[in-house]
Amino acid sequence: MQLALLPQELSPETVLAQLQGRRGAANGITARDLVYVITHRINAADERRLRQIIEKLRRDGHPICAHPAFGYHFAADASELDRTCSFLLGRAMTSLEQVGAMRRVAMPDLYGQLGLQPPTKDEDSRND
Repeated sequence: MQLALLPQELSPETVLAQLQGRRGAANGITARDLVYVITHRINAADERRLRQIIEKLRRDGHPICAHPAFGYHFAADASELDRTCSFLLGRAMTSLEQVGAMRRVAMPDLYGQLGLQPPTKDEDSRND
């Protein structure tokens, strides 16, 4: 007989423990399902908390990948990590474009103010 796991609270430790067994995009899990596996409940506040925890774990150096098509998972190789980094950079660029438009600053000028190099055409096409 297999015992059901007791619900736990979301924490960096519980999230990391769940994700360590999910290496590679084929083993990804959605935010909603990951919250449910850990807490045995589903709500928007827990999903927001999960995203905050994921951000902290990434800042601590854990190679946690995510993409809407695959869900959250640990990088199985450098290409998966690169795909996640490109995805995150694309999201950041969308935010920067909004900042530039609201402040009426051209993107090349905004890049310069931030000390960034504008992306090349090849980088733009990879983020799609």
